[in-house]
Amino acid sequence: MSRTVRTACTLTVAAAMAVPAAAAASAQPVAESGGGGPGKTAVAKGYGGAVATVDLDATRAGIEVLRRGGNAVDAAVAAAAALGVTEPYSAGVGGGGFFVYYDARTGKVATIDGRETAPAAMTATSFTENGAAIPFAEGVTSGLGVGVPGTPATWEKALKQWGTISLGTALRPATRLAEKGFVVDETFKQQTQDNAARFSAFPATRDLFLPGGQAPAVGTVLKNPDLAASYRAMAAKGASAIYSGSIAGDIVTTVQKPPKDPSSTLNVRPGLMTAKDLATYTAPTRRPTRTDYRGLAVYSMAPPSSGGTTVGEALNILETAKLGKLDRTQAMHRYLEASGISFADRNLYVGDPAFGKVPVQQLLSDSFAKQRACLIKADSTLARPIAAGDPYKRGSGCAAGGTRSAGGHEGLSTTHLTTADKWGNVVSYTLTIEQTGGSGIVVPGRGFLLNNELTDFNFTDTQNGHDPNLPGPGKRPRSSMAPTIVLKDGKPVLALGSPGGATIITTVLQTLVNRLDLGMTLPAAVAAPRASDRNGAAADAEPGFDTGGLTELGHKFATVSEIGAVAAIEFGPGRTMQAVAEPTRRGGGSAMVVTSK
Repeated sequence: MSRTVRTACTLTVAAAMAVPAAAAASAQPVAESGGGGPGKTAVAKGYGGAVATVDLDATRAGIEVLRRGGNAVDAAVAAAAALGVTEPYSAGVGGGGFFVYYDARTGKVATIDGRETAPAAMTATSFTENGAAIPFAEGVTSGLGVGVPGTPATWEKALKQWGTISLGTALRPATRLAEKGFVVDETFKQQTQDNAARFSAFPATRDLFLPGGQAPAVGTVLKNPDLAASYRAMAAKGASAIYSGSIAGDIVTTVQKPPKDPSSTLNVRPGLMTAKDLATYTAPTRRPTRTDYRGLAVYSMAPPSSGGTTVGEALNILETAKLGKLDRTQAMHRYLEASGISFADRNLYVGDPAFGKVPVQQLLSDSFAKQRACLIKADSTLARPIAAGDPYKRGSGCAAGGTRSAGGHEGLSTTHLTTADKWGNVVSYTLTIEQTGGSGIVVPGRGFLLNNELTDFNFTDTQNGHDPNLPGPGKRPRSSMAPTIVLKDGKPVLALGSPGGATIITTVLQTLVNRLDLGMTLPAAVAAPRASDRNGAAADAEPGFDTGGLTELGHKFATVSEIGAVAAIEFGPGRTMQAVAEPTRRGGGSAMVVTSK
């Protein structure tokens, strides 16, 4: 494994959106400017195209493509490939994701399902031993947890269907970045340190990310010539460079016989992936979910992601109340209750649609939303876990159903990017390798980490014989990714998404509520302190989230350092665009436009 490490020597915007907005008095005051980390700008407004990501180098790669005449799809692939260099613990060609695209010419939204698949040899009991689930950590750091990657096929398909440049051209900025290196920041160093024990178990991973046995220091430059070579192979042969030939052979060998240091005491289980599993992978186009919310059309990702159905159901529940006329406590109370209810239904009904019927239409129906909304009381909180409802049963009133549903594990890593071009095309793209650092296993000589995405399956039946998310041959594990595009009268007004495992759903939902209902500007909506109710015993809450009035209603909270990392673009009059990234979360994101206003 080759690697080189050497020492390296706000805009405040409040654009009006033509959507319903309540008085700003309902919104919690938050800062709108600054942030973004060293050299980054969290908010940018202008013309000609925009890019928002968590990383300055990735945003620059997307903007470079736009300035050279590329469109939003071209820019999205270029930015994603750059994230594979600078955010290798969150995304890369060893992972997968979901790509949502708005076509300005047709006014239609389409999606690509680049979710990883289970090998053909996987069964419902592959994550069990002697009838019990294996330790979760042994699923994460293993070959067993590695799904067939979907990212290369996603990039190629998106460019062929909607792009204007070749895959090789889109990969040029990232290839250059891998060769020249990127400057290590505090977030990258900390993520490396957090994974040092398991990274050390694999020589290829250790050599790349732990030079001299230590996490690279902040301010040093990390190069990845092996990844640059893999990108050059893709430029020459397309996505088939990953799915067949020598790279594919190395992936299969790595999965089946994880290259562990003999001195390591980790129990690294072998995986089931074969060359045929790689060669037969496809990234299908799927119809997006659509939810109509206060005069807007909210499009997102359909199953096997639960993002679109769960965000959509929660919005439908919330639409039964006028949130903008409620005080903050009542507005957040309804947001948290709607989240918990929607997660109850998600856990029982959503999985890979190729392996069982998923009631998408029923979950997103207004009639079902009314049944579920009538459970919400202004003066008290529903007991957790909330029971799932019955979307097939009409006129069931406030009946809560009888199944107490529980979710499984989901990694908090992942990354998101949003792009737009001067023609009005828009991309919202969430991609991942699951846990921070994925499986922890770098393919020797290839420069990228393999995912541990199959740990998104439930290891054992959690739904009393009705679990839609058990492993299976060729099956795609349920996801929470929710890349979202919002239209008004067929034109984009907002696009956004976030990383964060199951908290992706609540992050996207809360940001939409902040912007559309509570009168916040988009930068304020992104920066606002978050809480995430996923139908557990307690909701997660960031330190800045005011829980006072909510605890009086019965809500319980567990404090977490941060939730999500939004990247968004809002569209204003006269073809103006406002790109917005996180001001501080995950070290702050990067927002840029082609031409500043």
